[in-house]
Amino acid sequence: MPTLHDALRRVLASPKFAAALTLAILATAFSTHLLRSVMGWPGLIGILGGLVVLAVLSLLARRPIVEWHGLLPISIIVFVAWCALSGVWSGYVSETIIGVSYQITVGFLAIYVALVRDTFQVVRAIGDVLRVLLGLSIVLEVLSGLLLDLPIAFLGVVGNIDQLGPIQGVFGSRNVFGLIALIAAVTFYVELRARSIPRGLGIGSLWLAGICLVLTRSPVIVVVAVCVIVAALALYRLRTTPVEGRWMLQLGLLSAALVAAGAAWLGRTTIIGTLNAGSEFEARYSLWSEMWRLVELHPLEGWGWAGFWPHDVTPYGWLEFTTGRLHATGLNAYLDVYFQVGLIGFLAFLALVLLAFVRSWLLASNKRSLVYVWAPLMLVTLLVTSAAESTILFEFGWLLLVICSVKAAQGLSWRSALPHKPHPDAP
Repeated sequence: MPTLHDALRRVLASPKFAAALTLAILATAFSTHLLRSVMGWPGLIGILGGLVVLAVLSLLARRPIVEWHGLLPISIIVFVAWCALSGVWSGYVSETIIGVSYQITVGFLAIYVALVRDTFQVVRAIGDVLRVLLGLSIVLEVLSGLLLDLPIAFLGVVGNIDQLGPIQGVFGSRNVFGLIALIAAVTFYVELRARSIPRGLGIGSLWLAGICLVLTRSPVIVVVAVCVIVAALALYRLRTTPVEGRWMLQLGLLSAALVAAGAAWLGRTTIIGTLNAGSEFEARYSLWSEMWRLVELHPLEGWGWAGFWPHDVTPYGWLEFTTGRLHATGLNAYLDVYFQVGLIGFLAFLALVLLAFVRSWLLASNKRSLVYVWAPLMLVTLLVTSAAESTILFEFGWLLLVICSVKAAQGLSWRSALPHKPHPDAP
């Protein structure tokens, strides 16, 4: 007769439980601003703690059927370990411990999702979550801007939809809303082309994402969207090119990307003026200039990892004073990493994102299934956005980076060639 323990283990190991927990993890990661606004940090931490406990129990129950060999990319371990080690010289040790703990918590949940769900299932789950969140954002914007004509202050909803934007939705800022809408658009397109959802739902979802993108009126996301479209066209060209000719095309695309990046850097003033992002860029530039001046005091090791910036410790209080604004991040992931964990941490982060991107790009170029296109397009979205936001270092950005990195490593990792013993309980 089966015991209660056996019944509970079967539930925790079931695909339905893994699917439900994946949806809960993704919904929490994309709704952190909403949850903090409603419940505060204690409520969000409580939810994340509960998800971690459930994920641990699920992994223990699924241990015989999960492929653990070569699970975690070494690049993730190195970067997170250096962030944790920075607590040794950090002038704000408690904030570093909290920041690293938050980073590890979200990273662990991302690893769980990557382990128990294949890429197709991850894309479907993200699509389902973002359909709800984008729809909720539009409903609240209509309620605030058209029906009540009052801002929803605790959510940061200003209600500018009657002026066709900019709108923030439930995500706190127009840039984050625009980024999530672009992530949603890519996800919905892959779902539609892979025929994993009804055609009507797919087209409706794309219209929803497109409307949200336009109404955010984010100049940052305009540039990111152009880069994503170019990357998608390049992948399409690669996937339709005969195998023997792909390496030459890859080298040509790499050269073109480097030339385009150099030209964009040289013409950045013209681009900013064209996008009418001058005032916003000036505020960011003053912050970046001061960060760059301060990082020269600790160029190799940085000031110490904090994650989201604390406001009552040095040097973050000084940055707030000199810029005249309250900043939660450095508004540039690359400079933010350099500032917090120095050159060593920056190189570790660069290795992490480049390995993830190269592996996912090669998989998308050579694998027949269209779902492999999703990961490199996600990484393009995150990496280009990282020039103007630090989203990739926290919450849903960090979660997506870890998922893409683990999935890419599962498909292309030197450790997959190493011999390994199957688990004794495996079928």
